[in-house]
Amino acid sequence: MKYLAPLFLLMLFLYACGTKEGQNSAEISNKWVTFEKLDSIRIDYLGNPTVHDIDPVSRKLIFMEHKQSSEGIFLANFEGDIVNSFSKFGDKPDSYGKLMSTLRIRGDTTFIAYGYNGFMTYDFSGKLLRRVKLTDFQLPHFRRNAMGFGMEKLGNRYVYPDQVEPEDISESDTRFYKEMDLMFLLNPASGNREPFIKLPENSLFRNGKHFYMNAWEPIFTLEDDQMYVVFGSEPVIYVYSLNKPYSLISSIPIDLKDYRYFKGSINNSVDHTMMFTSGSVLNIKKIDGYFVIAYFPGYSIEDKEAESENKSHEENLLFRERMLKKYAQRIAILDAEDNIVGDFVPGKLDPKSMLVRNSELWMMEKPNEEVEQDFFRLFRVGLKAVE
Repeated sequence: MKYLAPLFLLMLFLYACGTKEGQNSAEISNKWVTFEKLDSIRIDYLGNPTVHDIDPVSRKLIFMEHKQSSEGIFLANFEGDIVNSFSKFGDKPDSYGKLMSTLRIRGDTTFIAYGYNGFMTYDFSGKLLRRVKLTDFQLPHFRRNAMGFGMEKLGNRYVYPDQVEPEDISESDTRFYKEMDLMFLLNPASGNREPFIKLPENSLFRNGKHFYMNAWEPIFTLEDDQMYVVFGSEPVIYVYSLNKPYSLISSIPIDLKDYRYFKGSINNSVDHTMMFTSGSVLNIKKIDGYFVIAYFPGYSIEDKEAESENKSHEENLLFRERMLKKYAQRIAILDAEDNIVGDFVPGKLDPKSMLVRNSELWMMEKPNEEVEQDFFRLFRVGLKAVE
């Protein structure tokens, strides 16, 4: 009996050590990961601004006002001052034509535009410094001039999501999903672009079925020599090497909360309104070893059926308003073991707007829908564990 007490104390000590070692896992330590606002930028501006890029090093940001017949470019600092504004839209010798991606800050004093007229490098006063014509012009298939989207820098090139369809194969042919190119490398020095990613063989979209338009639109993020891609509604992260031959390294299923997504039709008569009601992954970033994923959960079967019913204009507006509240866009957080350790609606922050620069996560505040504001705000967001 005299040996039992020391043995019990030894076992208690080992258990305590094991618990401490496991505290890095939010799941094991019964902690949940959520957002924490660390910093903010307020810009006094009346209009509908679209932030294109942020540079925490030079403490500059660039945003635009996109209108039907004009586009203004605005440069601001982190203190909230608009330091310059100008336009490169329309029939001008130094115009970019039409933008095919969001503007990207390059260094302390310049930014680059990828447009119909080529790769255009301007200084912060608006002076055109360099123009490189495109060697292979293609109208962009996916074009979202919004914060969190567009081309991302990789060395002296940019990774860019687009779609080039195979020749002589229509979308009604399931071979279409095998052959189309979806990710490209852009070279702003030569004007070349190189396709390097197609839909992976084990993707949902290679299952021999048919899908609504752009259900596979890729969203991605880069870290070191790897690229993490989610193809539209498919809740899987595909991990690619960014070294030739750009091989698929692994895939990570995402167990999203109440996620309802379209898994394909055996015939070609697809309901394309599914693009508004099917679950979809909207953005993905990686920070502090966690994946941060913005997603739309998708309508239930009952609400999808209700959506298709005949309604008056007023009834339709009320239905849409209810659905926006019921199926709000969410944020999910995955840890290093691919466990969901956070899932929430991020308050007044726009989930789609996530942008990582200099290892900092920035997001746009949603505009006030009831009162017109003469300012907008950006927040630097960190991750914190809560009990």
